Amino acid sequence: MLYASMDLEHFKQQAALEAVKHVQSGMTVGLGTGSTAKYAVLEIGRKLREGELTDVCGIPTSEATRRLALEQGVPLVDLGEGGVDVAIDGADEIDPQLNLIKGLGGALLREKIVENTAGLFVVIADETKLVNRLGRGRLPVEVIPFGYKSTLKYLQKVVDVLNEGPPSEGRVQSMDVRMEGDRPFLSDGGNYIVHLNFSVPLASPWDFEVGLKGIPGVVETGLFLRYAHLAVIAGRGGITTLEGDRAGV
Repeated sequence: MLYASMDLEHFKQQAALEAVKHVQSGMTVGLGTGSTAKYAVLEIGRKLREGELTDVCGIPTSEATRRLALEQGVPLVDLGEGGVDVAIDGADEIDPQLNLIKGLGGALLREKIVENTAGLFVVIADETKLVNRLGRGRLPVEVIPFGYKSTLKYLQKVVDVLNEGPPSEGRVQSMDVRMEGDRPFLSDGGNYIVHLNFSVPLASPWDFEVGLKGIPGVVETGLFLRYAHLAVIAGRGGITTLEGDRAGV
């Protein structure tokens, strides 16, 4: 099914507006990063300016979101031990259990820190982000710059183990360091991002996550497994709300 870019932007905005209905006055809100999450920040800012919300504080998951929130008049605070009441963020892939691939914008580490603390984490997306199995496209992996070529070698070993199994278990076609000009892209945490490019989706993202996280030098991955409580999906049929495995936590 083909979508015009204008349609997708409209769907993103619809999902964000619906998700912001979960934000109430007095809450601390985790502010996501990316082209969909920006609409949630814009809507929270509007509601604060127009008096529909009061005493709402935000915790941004990236420097880009921090700048946008300040422009919109959203007060910001540091993440405390109490976490956030609600977090709203987009996703690159969403499976039927609301497991996610996120972080292609490079903010996966801060996103995971904030969203892990959320009393309610609402993921927002247009309907093209729904998948049967994670691994339709790219998976970001954040690694520290020190010794990163050695880290890449061990990442390749984990990839090789996956690729040597049955094709139905998943396949990684290639691996590359995200670049910004002629230098590696730096995350807000000062780390590098490695993209794993799938040709066959993962049958067991949990096992793959364990393998990746066991490598010294890997800071975090873009696999957000059992993080989301709800998903708000917008598409040609309107808005759908899905409940994840974490909903009862």
